[in-house]
Amino acid sequence: MADIHIEEFYKDTAIALVQLYNAFPRRVNLFVEDIAGPDQPDEFGLHSRRHMACFGGLLWLAEEGLLRYVDTIRQEALDQAVLTQSAFIRLSAPASPELVREIAPQALTEAEKAPPSVRSDYSTHIYLIRQALRGGHSAKVSQVMRATFFSDGPTDR
Repeated sequence: MADIHIEEFYKDTAIALVQLYNAFPRRVNLFVEDIAGPDQPDEFGLHSRRHMACFGGLLWLAEEGLLRYVDTIRQEALDQAVLTQSAFIRLSAPASPELVREIAPQALTEAEKAPPSVRSDYSTHIYLIRQALRGGHSAKVSQVMRATFFSDGPTDR
């Protein structure tokens, strides 16, 4: 059984990357509440552990060179965030055929029916991340995010 905080990390970073990819190349504000859900700070104004874990995940994406931002908005958002070149290339790149079959087997059928100009879109990391999030299975989200973050590719250093 996976640690719940790691599964939440994968889900939060997946949502953030999809938001940034959907807006690319525009800069957007990434709000923690839009990713992890509403939060009620305590009587001292401190956010919940869940909120802070999501905020930490966003900062980690920046520290690892996957996104850039101008500033933080308290501990509630990243101001003017955008994907880095390496993250954009990685998300747009095709995933392994094994991962496509595992995460989105229907993509193979859909790709066959699609025009050649969009056929390759069905095997990209961003497509698989979207499919895993839509399916709501944390194990698939974790699997596709591990492949996106840690497999050989443009974001490896």
